Amino acid sequence: MRQPLRWPWSDFDVDDVLAPAIAVHVDVTETRAEVSEHWHRKGQLVFALGGGVTCRVPSGLWMVPPHCGVWIPGGMEHSNIATANARIFFVYIEPGAADLPDRCCTFSISPLLRELIIELSDCAPDDERCDFLGRILLAELPLMPVQQLHLPISAEPRLRRIAEALADDPADRRTLAEWANHVALSESSLARLVVNETGLTFGRWRQQLHLIVALRELASGSSVQQVSGDLGYESVTAFIAMFKKALGKPPARYLSDIAQDGGSAFIA
Repeated sequence: MRQPLRWPWSDFDVDDVLAPAIAVHVDVTETRAEVSEHWHRKGQLVFALGGGVTCRVPSGLWMVPPHCGVWIPGGMEHSNIATANARIFFVYIEPGAADLPDRCCTFSISPLLRELIIELSDCAPDDERCDFLGRILLAELPLMPVQQLHLPISAEPRLRRIAEALADDPADRRTLAEWANHVALSESSLARLVVNETGLTFGRWRQQLHLIVALRELASGSSVQQVSGDLGYESVTAFIAMFKKALGKPPARYLSDIAQDGGSAFIA
């Protein structure tokens, strides 16, 4: 069950604040939390120091594992779903305040940038220290390596229906032929549609979703055994083999390396 994400302030619109950058720290309790679809004039960096966050935008799903950040440009509709016990920071950036992409992307977060975000979240927007820290953050953020950890989703209605069904039930193991029948297409037509709209085969596209869900759940403290079962794998060994083939490392090693190097290991 998902609960609305509880903000540390009320009657406060981030778009009304003209500071170049402000940050908000939110701790999620024992249940998952969600911010429903919305948009800001400001751009937003979603950063997780613990747990995981999934950002949904019109073009896809973006995963925010620990020590990483997803950039959402201003004016783009999005929603955020956080795992239980996540420690999240939202950094709101004034349009034009830094040379940042006009599309969603995943940033590696350096130790310096991590500390700047944490310090900035402790400042009131009208505090002089907020302006000082924000300007350093905006000089540092564009220098971070841009990576990708997302599931491309098309606006094509049949493909979006499949994506939403798989996101709700990642263990759904229907074949390409069964999905084609579900959306009233031939198997070959659906196969072409997925490749044309996402650049991935259907099998690779579904695997990408499994990796996103797996990283989110593992980051929130779920065991490899539990995640393997939740994704419908016949054995833990099969799940670990898929994970290692895709990311080059088994799950525990992958998450450990992310925590140690500030998030430089990603799906390309």
